[in-house]
Amino acid sequence: MEFSKIFTICFSVLLLYSSLAYGQARSPPPVAMSPTPAPAPALAPAYVNLTYLLSVAGPFHTFLDYLESTKVIDTFQNQANNTDQGITVFVPKDSAFKGLRKPSLSNLNDDQIKSLILYHALPKFYALADFNELSTKGSISTLAGGEYTLNFTDNSGTVHLDSGWSKTKVTSAVHSTDPVAIYQVDKVLLPEAIFGTDIPPTPAPSPAPVPDVSPAADSPSAESKESGSSPKSAPSTSSSNSLMNLCIWRQFVLAVSAGVFLFF
Repeated sequence: MEFSKIFTICFSVLLLYSSLAYGQARSPPPVAMSPTPAPAPALAPAYVNLTYLLSVAGPFHTFLDYLESTKVIDTFQNQANNTDQGITVFVPKDSAFKGLRKPSLSNLNDDQIKSLILYHALPKFYALADFNELSTKGSISTLAGGEYTLNFTDNSGTVHLDSGWSKTKVTSAVHSTDPVAIYQVDKVLLPEAIFGTDIPPTPAPSPAPVPDVSPAADSPSAESKESGSSPKSAPSTSSSNSLMNLCIWRQFVLAVSAGVFLFF
């Protein structure tokens, strides 16, 4: 009796173990879950070196010297690389500074020179196509501050700038990729905030010289005209002499007639 119970228990345990082993053999092994890869960090925009761009174009050596001596280059670099708005710079060529007579920059102090250089930039990136809309907004503030404004006009795709003292236009695009736009202009931008509003009138253009169409003295046409005019003057002189002689003769006849009448 005891033996049969032990046998039954052992058989049950063996049967249960066999079932568990068979179930594990039939079931697929658990799939290992791979970790979700972290998203790649966004690439930082490339650093724009304004000094390099200006040194290889132009020549813009005078403007670049002013940028570095006034430390305005640091302001431009920060605006270009550390803001979401970007920057637009208007750069005069060296010849524009050499052609500047009145007013002159030699009488400006350091703060005025710095403001003048800041005046050549807008605190936002503008492509050439954006100036059509910008020209409808009136005066636009520059990096120099609120009083230092520029007016823009888009004339069939040509961008014109007006500072009051300076009227110029964009002659070429040196660099125009967001966040930096650099445009060449043919004049230095002179703000009214520095030079005042007493702007002398623009001199009228000189009249074109009138070509001399009179014939030369020894030309055949002049000689022919002189020879052609001489026969006309001769009849005029002879007719006047004949008229004078006729008048004298008439007076003589009247005098003789009067004498005869008195005699009789």
